[in-house]
Amino acid sequence: MNFWTFPSLRGVTGGSWVRKPESDHGADVITGLATDTRGLKRGQVFLALRGARFDGHDFLNAAVAAGAPLLIVDNERAVSPALLKDARGPAVLRVRDTLRALGQLASAWRAALETVKVVAVCGSNGKTTTTRLVHAILSQRLRGSASPRSFNNDVGVPLTVLAARAGDQYLACEVGTNSPGEVAALARIVQPDIAVITSVGRAHMENFDSLRAVAEEDAAIFVDLRPNGTAVVPAGEAALADFLKPVPHVVSFGASDEADLRLTSVEHATLADGRAGLRLVLNGRGVFEVPLIGRHNALNAAAAIGVARRMGLDDEAIRAGLLSVTPADLRLQRRTVRGVDLFIDCYNANPESMLAAFQTFSELAAPAPRRVLVLGDMLEMGESAARWHEEIADAAARVGEVASVVTVGEHALRIAERVTRVHPRCRPMILSQLDDNHAQRIAERLQPGDAVLLKASRGVRLERIVEALENLPSVAAVNAA
Repeated sequence: MNFWTFPSLRGVTGGSWVRKPESDHGADVITGLATDTRGLKRGQVFLALRGARFDGHDFLNAAVAAGAPLLIVDNERAVSPALLKDARGPAVLRVRDTLRALGQLASAWRAALETVKVVAVCGSNGKTTTTRLVHAILSQRLRGSASPRSFNNDVGVPLTVLAARAGDQYLACEVGTNSPGEVAALARIVQPDIAVITSVGRAHMENFDSLRAVAEEDAAIFVDLRPNGTAVVPAGEAALADFLKPVPHVVSFGASDEADLRLTSVEHATLADGRAGLRLVLNGRGVFEVPLIGRHNALNAAAAIGVARRMGLDDEAIRAGLLSVTPADLRLQRRTVRGVDLFIDCYNANPESMLAAFQTFSELAAPAPRRVLVLGDMLEMGESAARWHEEIADAAARVGEVASVVTVGEHALRIAERVTRVHPRCRPMILSQLDDNHAQRIAERLQPGDAVLLKASRGVRLERIVEALENLPSVAAVNAA
């Protein structure tokens, strides 16, 4: 039976008709599903979700105007009488809860994708980059798709699955978590053939009481591995050992001798086309290049290579795929704006990702005449927040001589104190929070030739400094305050 029919969608969700479709088929008019009318295409079902600051039921008329043949709602009263009376109007299906219905539809569609190999990517750091690497490589030889942006939660994962096509050969799906139990729920939807854990680190520790708990959460992805499935994991990660015992196939990556894919050499290099990136050697013989900075990205690349080889791709395709990848927004991007060398890494932050950013900045920004650190709080760190910010403060002081340090947030204050103690000539700017005026002031302090690291959790929104620098009226306005 075709999945994208009116009876099928009603059966999967257990809904009831508020307005019946004109036909029981729908396969000739339904082309997929969307939850945002701004991107809805004619033929896509509109499912009305609720969020903290929006209600999809407020956009039913916009969905109709965009050509939705079916509206899925859980608030029947939001459907206007005029819409129901319109003879050309769409069918309307009422369900108990639209978020739950979204998961039900994704689970059913995943079950129908019999020939699609699903690669699920979990972990504390590097999920989005690794997903992009996997997609870039697999697309060299196979048909498939991947999570857009960071679609890794109970909305993004179902939408990623529902966007897959029946004739595809792979789906690279990022799976994230903020709280215990979230990976297990998403694993039941994606039913992966290959499950990657990029790293086990101190992320979202507000909701996890130990690294063991973090590992247990991510390892829940293995429970729903399909028969003969494969786990791709960091070598020597003791916290994962017990959870890997039932897994049929395990491929490990890392720098240790026990790794199946062993990084024997990693260096920053200028690639053949002139871009900056990494050159890495696996097992002493396989040389690969990737246009990403940060030595930690060699581990993400190794994980992606492990997936690709498990999917049957040769090294020629792998090399071409790695070279085709582009950095994800706000994840250790290096950009020059008005002569300022920016290292933009402010999508997320935890101790491990902060330390990796410091290492990269210390290495690549060494020749700059002035180096500037702009650092914000690591959020969701729980009771250990103060201790871990102390650790990061010590590491920031070891980056080397810096001309200025800007900190944003209560805990990041410790970083400014430590850096200025070690580097007395460093000029501090200490902010409790960042607004547009602060971003403007920071941008105006920067000079052409400066190297600047922007690193914080997403909630700090350090990217506003980049926007302020881009919008300065002239190069002459970029000067030291």
